[in-house]
Amino acid sequence: MRARAELLGRLRSCFVRTQTWQHAGRYLSALVSPVSKRNGWTIAEQVGDRAPDRTQRLLNRAVWDTLGAMSQVRRFVVAGLGHAASRKRRRGLVVGALDETGQAKAGTATCGVKRQYMGCAGRVANGINTVHLSYVRERTGHAVIGARQWIPAEQVNDPVAAAKMGLPQGLEFRTKGQLAADICAEAYADGVVFDFACGDEVYGNCTGLREFFEQHGQAYVLRVAATFVLQLAAETTMTCAQAVTLLAKDTRRWEVRSAGAGSKGARWYAWMWIATASPRHHLLVRRHLRSGELAFHYCYVPEGQPVTKTRLIRAAGLRWPVEEDFEFSKDSFGLDQCQARLHTAIQRHTVLVMAALAICAVTAARLHDRTDTQAPPPNRPDQPPPADPGLIPLTVPEVKRLLAGVIQQPKPPGHDTHWRNWRRRHQARSRWFHQRARLNRDYALAR
Repeated sequence: MRARAELLGRLRSCFVRTQTWQHAGRYLSALVSPVSKRNGWTIAEQVGDRAPDRTQRLLNRAVWDTLGAMSQVRRFVVAGLGHAASRKRRRGLVVGALDETGQAKAGTATCGVKRQYMGCAGRVANGINTVHLSYVRERTGHAVIGARQWIPAEQVNDPVAAAKMGLPQGLEFRTKGQLAADICAEAYADGVVFDFACGDEVYGNCTGLREFFEQHGQAYVLRVAATFVLQLAAETTMTCAQAVTLLAKDTRRWEVRSAGAGSKGARWYAWMWIATASPRHHLLVRRHLRSGELAFHYCYVPEGQPVTKTRLIRAAGLRWPVEEDFEFSKDSFGLDQCQARLHTAIQRHTVLVMAALAICAVTAARLHDRTDTQAPPPNRPDQPPPADPGLIPLTVPEVKRLLAGVIQQPKPPGHDTHWRNWRRRHQARSRWFHQRARLNRDYALAR
């Protein structure tokens, strides 16, 4: 509740009318509630309104600074996770993780809708896509701090379609790479500092984004395609795949290291570090130990910053939390359940979901050490399980359930505590057995 009150206090300056700000607070409460679907009608019902008019007005017509609210959420996340890290004396790396996620849509009336590849569906489908930036603080927590919806060029360039979809006047078409640069520029303006920026091939293959980072002195570890061309020497160029084929003959170039700890144990891969003609640019190659699948990371480290394989591997392993943020945002807060059609309404729903995620992520980071009672992880593949596996630390979904229990109607005595502890104990037991199974596979690979 403290984190919720703190963020709502920060957001007050973004609203002209007190009533609108208060309704935004109720909207946040509905997002963390147990309702199965979070659209205009269900949210209105959850907050006690007799009709969805107020909710629709909040998203569409009410006067409030949407980008200003996003900035306040960003500052809240950075300050909250920074404070949690300082209390635990865990500096760790700070990574800005870029990725996009979508929402399936029917018809053609929704702003940004187009038949395109949808990662959430795993195929080409009708839907909208939004580029997100997550703030990831190693060993502390992570949350989304920026978002920009991708709008197809045909909608931007069609005055009639732009008016129907509520697009701002003068809006220009932006690629996903350009939207990523815009989001990062806003983060820099708010004083956010990243040790590395990370992203998948959509962003690594964008020359303009890489140039933007280098102009701002921003180190990056970006995934690139196998066909990405490297300059290894003054007159030697080849693709990433060709470079690995040439150099991988010497097996001593590969080194097995962990990309970081996951819920099931360390994530082990084989890594190769390849220098280029530029002393500031490098190629980091990751190989899956079982399938042999390769992933290529193009890296840049400005002059004056440490350049080690360990730092680059740690940064590459910190891109995955943005996927977890998408999972939490959709499953727990309804990021992909918005039925709004206009640009402003979609953006405002996204900002309020970001706020709900930020509250729970910062709270989970603050309570991590106090709620972690897990038994020590196994150190032998044949080790018997502990009598009591303990409890994993409070997660974002569990904090969300706690917050919902405080805000909503009270449950029978002990009901929430029983189920909260049951879920955490079950997850702790499952995590322990997963870690032991991982040890069995690691031992087999070592032999």
